[in-house]
Amino acid sequence: MRYVIACLTVVALVGALAARAEDAPAKSLAITGVTVIDATGAPAQPDITVVITGDRITAMGKSGEVGVPVGAQVVDGKGKYLIPGLWDMHVHTISPSFLPLYLANGVTGVRDMHAMDPDATFGLRKQVQEGKQPGPRVVVAGPLVDGPNPLVPGSLVAADAVEGREAVRKLKSMGADFVKVYTKLPRDAYLSIADEAKKQGLPFVGHLPESVSAAEASDLGQKSIEHLTGVELACSDREDELRREAVAVLAMDNQSAMALLGRIGARAADSFSDTKARALYARFVRNGTWHVPTLTVLHSFISLDDPKFTADPRVKYMPPPLRSYWPLIKLSPETADDVSRAYKRVTGLVRAMHQAGVPFLAGTDTPGVPYVFPGFSLHDELALLVVDCGFTPLEALQAATRNPAQFLGREKDFGTVETGKLADLVLLDADPLADIHNTKKIAAVVANGRLLPRRELDLMLAEVEAANKNK
Repeated sequence: MRYVIACLTVVALVGALAARAEDAPAKSLAITGVTVIDATGAPAQPDITVVITGDRITAMGKSGEVGVPVGAQVVDGKGKYLIPGLWDMHVHTISPSFLPLYLANGVTGVRDMHAMDPDATFGLRKQVQEGKQPGPRVVVAGPLVDGPNPLVPGSLVAADAVEGREAVRKLKSMGADFVKVYTKLPRDAYLSIADEAKKQGLPFVGHLPESVSAAEASDLGQKSIEHLTGVELACSDREDELRREAVAVLAMDNQSAMALLGRIGARAADSFSDTKARALYARFVRNGTWHVPTLTVLHSFISLDDPKFTADPRVKYMPPPLRSYWPLIKLSPETADDVSRAYKRVTGLVRAMHQAGVPFLAGTDTPGVPYVFPGFSLHDELALLVVDCGFTPLEALQAATRNPAQFLGREKDFGTVETGKLADLVLLDADPLADIHNTKKIAAVVANGRLLPRRELDLMLAEVEAANKNK
């Protein structure tokens, strides 16, 4: 699916928030009497005091047993719930104006999946790392790698094995954290990318190219598959036949090719094999192949005819180009029916894969999909995982906390609420384990050890809204 991403840089907002980020934090911060949901899988721990010094959690334990440092900033956590900072593992963040939206929603980390302006995106990552720009932690793909006549503007093109290796080396030199592969990559280019990425010490992730099976990709080490691309085809009794058709249609113009690929996907669903599916899911588990279903994408498209959905008040935080473009997107009745059926199939796949032990990450594909909002929509994704896919609230939370840390190899730094971890935390007014929708009830966020109380989060949102009104 091809997404259009457009946004504006809000210079005044950046200056104001950057100045605020330079304010020296209190030497210590203590959250007292709070119920901790640490995301390790352990039960909730009531009446806990959590002490933060600098950017790390330095002590935690039962209130009265853990002392509050002299001079510490104290937050009364009685009746509140503390969870790890959230990660959105599939975003396209190309404007500083989106960064406060993430923080205001407790999203303290993002994985950027394609940079149309690599210099700007890498620059944002550097500014956040150096504390010059308030925002979530950022891991960046740089430009994605696709085959000739790529589907997405700004892609690197790899038409063969030599160009595949060159693309990986170029991304390495640019400072990319990983390589993202895409739909139209020829088979030999994909194989060379898999090999060269391993040599260069870069994970490779992304869409599953039509030229490669999901089983092969898993065995070759593709670390994550986005949007479940290729999974339904890999579960078909007609996989080889349909794959040959899919590769052939890629030679057409991109719009026609994508329409035909959708029809091939529907035919794959009609020949679904439980035996093949079980074997594939077991392979994903064995190889540690992660999946990012981005349920918000299809859910958005099936909701475009719902006036309540399109009247979402969160549009006020979006830049004018998106606010004016989104209402123009309409689906024909036939396409809407196709997308509705696709959503039911996808949620069924996620449910079955989850039951089989396949690992998942939460991601949204914001902001290139209509009414999928930076920061806000991660909470929508967590709710869809629970309501439509059978995850428990804790499992959904882990898909945005512990699991991203494991995926990124950063378990020692973040993902759970434990002593020694980086202090990226979200303080909630209600229990998310009782109702996953309670992740939206944010009382405060702690980002890299710095407390952002509700009043400051509201101010950040108000500044974004005001800046967009002036454009």
